[in-house]
Amino acid sequence: MFKVTQWAIDKPLYVWLLVVSSLIGGLIGFNSVGRLEDPSFTIKQAIITTAYPGATAAEVATEVSEPLESAIQRIGEVDWISSRNQPGLSIISVELDMAVRPADVPQLWTELRNNVADAAKNLPPGVQEPFVNDSFGDVYGLYYAVRAQGFSDAEQHDIANYLRRELLTVNGVADVEVMGLPEEAIYVYPSPQQTSNLAVPPNAILGAIANSDTLSDSGQAINQGMRTQLESPSQEDSVRAVEGLTIGFNGQLLNLLDFASVERTRNDQPQQIIRLNGTDAFTIGIAGLSDRNIVDVGRAVERHLEAIDHLLPVGVTLEPIYEQHHVVNETNVSFLQSLALSVTIVIAVLALFMGWRAATVVGVSLGLNVIATFFFMWIWEIEIERISLGALIIAMGMLVDNAIVIAESMQVDMRRGLSARDAARRAGRRLQLPLLGATVIGIMAFSGIGLSQDSTGEFMFSLFAVIAISLVLSWIFAVTVAPLLASKLFKRGAIDGSDDPYDRWIFRVYGKFLGGALKLRWLVIVTLVGVTAACYFAFSLVSQQFFPNSNTPIFYANVKFQQGTAITETSDQVRVLEEWLLEQDEVARVTTTVGQGASRFLLTYQPEQQDPSYAQLIVETESLNAIPRLMQALNDVAAEALPQARMRTQRIVFGPPAGADVEARISGKNADVLRQIGDEIGAVMASRPDILQAVRTDWHERELTVVPNYAQERAQAAGISREDTAQALKMATDGIRAGEVREGDRLIPIIVRAPEDSRAQPGHLMDQRVYSEAANDYLALSQVLDGFTLNPRDSLIHHRDRQPTLSVQANAVSGVTAADAFSQVRRQIEAVELPPGYSMDWGGEYEAQQMANEALAVRLPISIVAMVLISILLFGSLRQPLVIWLLVPMAVNGAALGLLGTGLPFTFTALLGLLSLSGMLIKNGIVLVEEIDLKRAAGDTITPAIIHASISRVRPVLLAATTTALGMIPLLWDPFFASMSVTIMAGLMFASILTLVAAPVFYYTLFPGERRREREAAAMEA
Repeated sequence: MFKVTQWAIDKPLYVWLLVVSSLIGGLIGFNSVGRLEDPSFTIKQAIITTAYPGATAAEVATEVSEPLESAIQRIGEVDWISSRNQPGLSIISVELDMAVRPADVPQLWTELRNNVADAAKNLPPGVQEPFVNDSFGDVYGLYYAVRAQGFSDAEQHDIANYLRRELLTVNGVADVEVMGLPEEAIYVYPSPQQTSNLAVPPNAILGAIANSDTLSDSGQAINQGMRTQLESPSQEDSVRAVEGLTIGFNGQLLNLLDFASVERTRNDQPQQIIRLNGTDAFTIGIAGLSDRNIVDVGRAVERHLEAIDHLLPVGVTLEPIYEQHHVVNETNVSFLQSLALSVTIVIAVLALFMGWRAATVVGVSLGLNVIATFFFMWIWEIEIERISLGALIIAMGMLVDNAIVIAESMQVDMRRGLSARDAARRAGRRLQLPLLGATVIGIMAFSGIGLSQDSTGEFMFSLFAVIAISLVLSWIFAVTVAPLLASKLFKRGAIDGSDDPYDRWIFRVYGKFLGGALKLRWLVIVTLVGVTAACYFAFSLVSQQFFPNSNTPIFYANVKFQQGTAITETSDQVRVLEEWLLEQDEVARVTTTVGQGASRFLLTYQPEQQDPSYAQLIVETESLNAIPRLMQALNDVAAEALPQARMRTQRIVFGPPAGADVEARISGKNADVLRQIGDEIGAVMASRPDILQAVRTDWHERELTVVPNYAQERAQAAGISREDTAQALKMATDGIRAGEVREGDRLIPIIVRAPEDSRAQPGHLMDQRVYSEAANDYLALSQVLDGFTLNPRDSLIHHRDRQPTLSVQANAVSGVTAADAFSQVRRQIEAVELPPGYSMDWGGEYEAQQMANEALAVRLPISIVAMVLISILLFGSLRQPLVIWLLVPMAVNGAALGLLGTGLPFTFTALLGLLSLSGMLIKNGIVLVEEIDLKRAAGDTITPAIIHASISRVRPVLLAATTTALGMIPLLWDPFFASMSVTIMAGLMFASILTLVAAPVFYYTLFPGERRREREAAAMEA
């Protein structure tokens, strides 16, 4: 094998060139690499929205969703399909399989569009064209509220259009989304008496309005060889244009104002209402290009907003709801400070126990390692974000260990009299291959997570990539830069006149203890097995959590009123919560959105679909510590002030969104049976208020509908069809959208409906009049209807994989993790008896965690097999690797005690800590076993070989454990990495014992032949 260390000593110029290149490249990379708050991951979900005016939820499900789902299902890469069916609207969600590569997603969305377009041709008449939204996952991380008090609705639209156009010109901006603008309409109110007296057909009114603003080509004129374009006549005032319409029917011409009034006003039932701190507002969300640094994009947006501020009308204010670039910058600065503090702690500990010379060697190697890692992150487009920066701290122990081992070996040999060149050559010859094998095994320990195909794997990929880069660099610098620096700094000869650096009391005590442990090896093994069994039992008592809560000082309050509640009523009702929150000193800002969710301002935020009875309050607090108290107090306020509403407060969670904390999905054909089963499961959840709250179903309540009883014989005799009846009822209630008026890029709807005074009268529906073309006159609806029937219907029907599916959901109470709550109700819920043809499966956090575990399970066995093979190839035998791998199951011991003692849950990041711990344990084991083999090869019998080799590893093992554990201290206060830090810190204490006691005992036990030869040699000498 190429002797890297000898080459580095013989060719120092190349090593210094490596150092300079690493410094320059690292600084360039650090200043150029992209920055994000959290790593991005592909949201493999598309939404297909299809309107079917006049249809019930059941008709929408059968006639629209079912044919579209059948067409979508032909795409083999689809994981699941769900649909939300409500009166007049189908919303289908399509989720791709987790194994689909992000690069293949756009092509699959193209295939989805083609399949939907083909299926749409066979949908019933009246179904509008399906709209496929595959940009559902776009993140508008720069999120502002715009308040324009005192400005008309039209002026607010002009302001929004101006801001959107200006922001789209900023370099790095991908898209700008505007939501919550006031919705205007032009209402035409035909007088029932006059239209009846004049016998004006409603279709004549609707037809005239439909053609009122149609663009027509007026042609061109040629004059003296020059072409002149003629424009269509335009109107200056939209209301006057409508008022001036002429209605022609039965040979008559009437002006619209002869029998109707026209008004332009705000839509009284808009799709969305947004408020900021209790006052009306609209929002602007700005998304940056994926390949740009969001910090730079955010600063460019701020500069542009400042530049155009004087051009905005006085009284228009932009206030930030969420500014991702500030959060990213603060997070990155905080992490870099933690990283610098960790490196400083490592160097200080090394200086204390190994001297300043060794600390300089290891510190320089570590610093170069970190800086050079940024260069390769820039080259391979790995952004600086929470996970990638955390990876550097996670790998700190393994990064330090390589340089410590080399420095320790050279320091010992030079104290024994070897020259710097000879000590470096000897260290490289003995250690470069074991350290390389241990480094590769350490990388492979994380490959299962980094190469996982699901969204969690994509979210965590930067951790694997950064650890792989930094560990490879640590080996390179350890076998090149570290020996070269050590050869310049380390002194030759013993410091205190002794030629044995291990002739210290601590080493003598350890040697005697280890000798006794070898003699009592079976007692030691039984003790280790017993302790491990006890720790595994303790681990079963540790609470489980998928991803921890975010440290962003924001929480959500989701309020759901009875199904069918009007959006204006919902808006008025939630004001009591807004007012209470604004009175609290800890609350900085309250953004309220009614009717649907906000723009996706966080990657982990899931916007709620359109629902007039839904409202969400996005509450920003002054500090993170205020959130638990405010959430509990707000729940109490809502329970008293809004007893008719269902309220649930929700923290922002790190990682991919998982939906409800606990969710049971029941599938089957009959809605009544589904609701009955859902009630039973809901009762189980509601019986545990100590762990679960906000129990609900996604079908919500049945909604009371009014069904007109069509008197077919009388109606047909009068020449009135069902469509005529529906048209009359529509005009008497919501009104009929007859056309639009263009104002710039806006289309203002023109709605024809009965005047307010007639709509407000009790029983006005039966008093409405319907036009009969046969009689050329209006008749009372009572002549063609036998009254109305009240009928409760499912106004919200969910399907999953083409089966009606009702989900029962609940959230864990404060202080209880979703995993703990799930484990306590699972058995009771699964005991609910299901009729034949009905099934139940689990959703929510449990499903998300299971999917992540399944994806990990696909890759992890490959990683483990690769790690075992590498260890076997490294030693060329089976027993030495077996010694090392017997240590791995015991890695959980210290972690279990640490998590149980601190009360922290075992999260996904704690799993990363456990993998890191295993990597460090394997690395220590490899170096120790290799050292024992070398001692035996030099002629030592097994007992002295084990004791002398283990003594030589005491300081490197303890120093690596100490520096790593202390380096984790800055992360103890980070919610995302706290459980991981405790896992590593507590685990390292036990891992040190395993390396220095368990590994020697296992080695001694697995070589009975060597023990026999040792006894025979001792007997011959005696």
